[in-house]
Amino acid sequence: MTKPTATAAFAEKTGKSWEGWLDFLEEIGARGLSHKEIASRIVETGEASGWWAQGITVAYEQHIGRRQPGQRPGGGYEVSVSKTVAGTPEAVMALWGAVADGLDTADGVAFAGAAETSASEKWRYWRRALADGTRISATIGEKPGGKASLALTHAKLADDAAVTRWRAYWKTVLASLAAR
Repeated sequence: MTKPTATAAFAEKTGKSWEGWLDFLEEIGARGLSHKEIASRIVETGEASGWWAQGITVAYEQHIGRRQPGQRPGGGYEVSVSKTVAGTPEAVMALWGAVADGLDTADGVAFAGAAETSASEKWRYWRRALADGTRISATIGEKPGGKASLALTHAKLADDAAVTRWRAYWKTVLASLAAR
């Protein structure tokens, strides 16, 4: 099952429709290639950057049933939610840190250790492990108009049901940012 929204932008961004990419992938025998090999072959066409090649590869793997939406190449699952918030990346990082520090657990799951933070010129990062072996990461970047995007990813989930559970939970947590 491929998410319809996952394929909608391919024609605009690469000049080739989803159907065109499917034809190409079948021609090169992509069913027998690894994720990395498929993405490399797409980049070699010169029609898609590495980022778009990854998106096309994931959509193809979903299309042929190799993986489900939210599933990583190794078989685990992850979910991402995001929110645009008024403020600089530094201010949004501080806001997120305050929200995260205020959580005793993540939906009943204890945290394992302290949060780790880092920064680059363009991005701010926050990461924390949970006692169930999953991991949460926040990536914050500047947006126009005095705003910043906060993308929260929960990785190493067991299955699609966990994706659904955590998507709802993290959307609720991110919604609380607006109330601060």
